[in-house]
Amino acid sequence: MAGVDAKTNLDLLELGMAQNDGGSVTVLLFAALRDQAGWEERRLPLPSAGTTSVLDLWSVLDLGPWSGSLRVAVNQVLVEPQSFVVAGDELAFLPPFTGG
Repeated sequence: MAGVDAKTNLDLLELGMAQNDGGSVTVLLFAALRDQAGWEERRLPLPSAGTTSVLDLWSVLDLGPWSGSLRVAVNQVLVEPQSFVVAGDELAFLPPFTGG
């Protein structure tokens, strides 16, 4: 959705998908991603038909292109971005981090 800001993008997603009964997922953002988005947690509806991947949801969040340095956990287990999600899942997007 070119020219649509992230909040409007999420609002349109919720409006368009809320009528479908595909359930929803919880999305958590941490550190720099949280700061960039301006929010920490959101519930996103899923379409009732088809499958939804982590990358599908990432594109809706409008936080830029996927970076290989990002990590994602579904239900507290690290997964590949091509993994599929189902209603009730919790997705945590993790920016690169360092530490010892």
